[in-house]
Order: sequence, then C-alpha cells, then structure tokens
Amino acid sequence: MKKILLFVLILFSSTTFAQLHKPVKWSYFAKKINQQEAEVYIKATVARGWHIYAMQDSEGPTKTSFSFTPSSSYRLIGKTLAPTPINKFDKVLQKKLSYFENEVVFKQKIKLLKPKAVVSGVLEFMACSDKSCLPAEEVPFKIPIV
Repeated sequence: MKKILLFVLILFSSTTFAQLHKPVKWSYFAKKINQQEAEVYIKATVARGWHIYAMQDSEGPTKTSFSFTPSSSYRLIGKTLAPTPINKFDKVLQKKLSYFENEVVFKQKIKLLKPKAVVSGVLEFMACSDKSCLPAEEVPFKIPIV
C-alpha cells in the first residue's frame, strides 16, 4: 500500500511540475476566404494564473511575435492581428505592460499563389505568472491550407 501511495504522489508531482513549466499550449487552423485568400489562426491557451505578452510591448519581457517563412505558394497580406490586450502597470518593472490571459487567437491574412499551401514559421513568446517568468520560447509551426 505504501508503494502505491508513493507512486501516486510521485506521478502527481511530476504531472504538476510539467504543467507549470508548459503553461501555454498552441493550436493552429486555417480558413479559405475564397480561391485567392485565406486566414491563418494561431491560438494560445494559457493556464490559469499565467499570461503571455502582447505583440506591441517593446521593452521588458519578450513580446509575442510571429516570423513567417517566405514561400512561393502564399504571400502575407498586412500584419498579424490580435484582440485588445489587458493593460496593467507592473510594480517591479515600473511600466505599463500589455498581455493576454486564458486564451487568445492571432490572425494572419494571406494571398494564395497556388491552390494548396503550407504556412510555416516560428512564433516566440514569454509566459509569466505573478511570481515568476519562464525563459522566452520559440515554437515552429506548419499550417496547411487546402
């Protein structure tokens, strides 16, 4: 019985530890608007108590950013869009910061140069809680448009 209890405690501790160090999950999807245009959606699901920084923050924590790989099958139209972030004064950094909690969907419009395309690139972000920040992370992505 003690071995089973110890195993359960270790398993629970490992699961909790892993969740705390990966508080942001990314998902992707695309929607064709017509034969020449599509929209790519990049969604961040953020664990309770954590946040990621908005795209417009320039000083301080690493802002969320997207680098799209150039391709002969598509071209970007405009900039990546995001909803209005939360704006709050940070006492430690002594400045107003913009960030997202819970869930945020970023949107990029593209012009299709071929009937099928795969939009790829790398996103960069930093996740923080009220107590700590994790190092900035780069995540590669590939989003098929069919």
